[in-house]
Amino acid sequence: MGTMTNSTEHTPSPDRRRAVVTGASTGIGAATVRQLATVGWSVLAVARRGDRLRALAGDTGCDVVTADITSEDDVARIVEAAGPVHAVVNNAGGARGVETIADADLGKWSWMYDVNVLGTVRLTKALLPALRASGRGDIVIVSSVAGRVTYEGGGGYAAAKHAERVVAETLRLELNGEPIRVIEIAPGLVHTEEFSLRRLGGDRAAADAVYAGVPGPLSADDVAECIAWTLSRPHHVNIDQLVVKPLAQAAIHKMHRTP
Repeated sequence: MGTMTNSTEHTPSPDRRRAVVTGASTGIGAATVRQLATVGWSVLAVARRGDRLRALAGDTGCDVVTADITSEDDVARIVEAAGPVHAVVNNAGGARGVETIADADLGKWSWMYDVNVLGTVRLTKALLPALRASGRGDIVIVSSVAGRVTYEGGGGYAAAKHAERVVAETLRLELNGEPIRVIEIAPGLVHTEEFSLRRLGGDRAAADAVYAGVPGPLSADDVAECIAWTLSRPHHVNIDQLVVKPLAQAAIHKMHRTP
């Protein structure tokens, strides 16, 4: 579907660990690429928007593939471009809509399941041989606190994120005894440029209201630092699940806001 664009013409050094990061054109994905590149990883950034990936490559020196993780053909190209790989950061995903279940838009529900859940499974399955061959592989799944607690208007997104959490937990059981860690990062409220805007159909005022009055929502960099920290632990140390929320968020439904 997309075309591959490499930021370099040489094969990544075998002395550097190699990571594939999805959803890398913006938000947590782009921040993770920057963070991992800063600490010495060789990174393959994956997203659907090639122009943003090329800009990220210019900033970080990462390699890029313009691809859609819901496409089997595109995933095959990602695997080819990745080569020997030590980690995959399954970050691509998102939410669509805030309708109640009574008014559910099943097209939005299907999109959320296909990207958040099936996309994660599709790419992880394809990269497992390389992760096994690395001798010290890591599978990172960026889920959400919505994968543990649901809320009105969040049924479709919470269902997808609950399923993504189950994928992480099942992988950890099935890969037990192999040199592959499974790490789940579950963020709370993160103020990124596009998440709420896309969820709310481009309504800027509604998207801004999600963060209004919240003192210090998480940033994409905050979550990226958590991802990099879990990957930097000695490989016998598995951070199974890291829940990270802003101080203002006591729970998914309990947020402190200033007037």
